[in-house]
Amino acid sequence: MRSIPSAVWRLTSSFDQKPNVNQNEKICWEVRLGLMPYELAYDLQRKLVQARKEDAIPDVLLLCEHPHVITLGRNGQPENLLASNHLLAQMNVEFHDTDRGGDITYHGPGQIVGYPILDLAKHRRDVRWYVNQLEEVMIRATADFGLRAKRVEGQHGVWIDTGAPATEEKLGALGVHLSRWVTSHGFAYNVSTDLRYFDLIVPCGIAGKRATSLERALGRHLDTEEVRRNFILHFGEAFERTMISVSPSELEETLAGGEFSAGAHVHERENIPAGAARGSEA
Repeated sequence: MRSIPSAVWRLTSSFDQKPNVNQNEKICWEVRLGLMPYELAYDLQRKLVQARKEDAIPDVLLLCEHPHVITLGRNGQPENLLASNHLLAQMNVEFHDTDRGGDITYHGPGQIVGYPILDLAKHRRDVRWYVNQLEEVMIRATADFGLRAKRVEGQHGVWIDTGAPATEEKLGALGVHLSRWVTSHGFAYNVSTDLRYFDLIVPCGIAGKRATSLERALGRHLDTEEVRRNFILHFGEAFERTMISVSPSELEETLAGGEFSAGAHVHERENIPAGAARGSEA
């Protein structure tokens, strides 16, 4: 395994000794996980949050794709799930409760999902600022393709105008969790998502609003890898971090060196990422 490219984050084989952490080094590891079940991605986030709290790792941005799954936020309303358990089973769609903010959402192929594990104490102790920065990343990534995405007052995420008054469609959603100012969960951005799956829910608990995708808005096929690269670039810009690519096996080996064993097989194949939902909590 190659050494993870940083002159400062030299981890020993155990976290019993503190790593040599240079708080002035502004880096963020970006890890492309490929296809990963929602529950395993959630477990990995929990381990990374603990490691970040102990300054055992720098900031991390996880990018992944989930198989079809519906998740309900901590304050979500169960009645916003419109499908029966029988129908979900027939369609091979999982369901999970989560500890993120927000209501209900669908995660699946064709979404770029980002799970940032950031220590906001090293950025800015401000949840509203953090949510705005995630939205800004999605807005800039959309502008790369000549489209204008926007915020809507009173709602999280980013939206695209359809041309009619008050009929915006949601392109990107977010839902975050904070523990001692360390973030988890994150954002979902629809690139080529099968939007029919959103019919199983009231998306984000907002009646009368529809989801859309970048491909639908542009009317053409897109290379998801190009969109993903743009996201990484804009994330680094928004949070003023140098983005360093770290493979899933390197991340897993780093965690396995101490008490934060990843505890799950990480698929290393490249794939189209997915899901998250709106809302936040401090």
